[in-house]
Amino acid sequence: MKYCSACGSAVVRRIPAGDSVERDVCPDCETIHYQNPRVIVGCLPVWQDQILLCKRAIEPRYGYWTLPCGFMENGETTAEGAARETWEEARARVEISHLFALFNVPHINQVHLIYYAPMTDGRFAAGPESLEVALFSPQAIDRRQIAFRSVLFTLQQYTEHGAATPRLFTGEAREPSPDRMI
Repeated sequence: MKYCSACGSAVVRRIPAGDSVERDVCPDCETIHYQNPRVIVGCLPVWQDQILLCKRAIEPRYGYWTLPCGFMENGETTAEGAARETWEEARARVEISHLFALFNVPHINQVHLIYYAPMTDGRFAAGPESLEVALFSPQAIDRRQIAFRSVLFTLQQYTEHGAATPRLFTGEAREPSPDRMI
């Protein structure tokens, strides 16, 4: 950040009084500009023991498969955001059941929350951010074609443990993999 969004003055990096983290601070109006992690919300949509995946029509990881996920919007809960992202990317309606996976990605300032969400019917179609959308049995998913490590983690947990009992699995990635984007 170069300029204060409150008054337009150039900001400086410093630790504000009473804080312990260096932040962008306006020396004129004293506005502290906090930059916090972004919340990514999404679903593990399931229909008759198959998982709904989207082939990405956008970067990063264009052409790779992922769960329907995206940035949480202001004014919505994480569950509402997950259901919205599933509609936007896969044109599928889901019934949010429970939080299934939590994945911390500190090197890109993100937290991923994935909900287990049975589809309300078998209908789906590619939204504007998807090249195609398809149902896969867990065993038929080519793990090498999965876009993000958090999605791979979620799929592995579902394959190993199922979703009959609400569980929370956590993972963490501290460093980006050189050949994979998280």
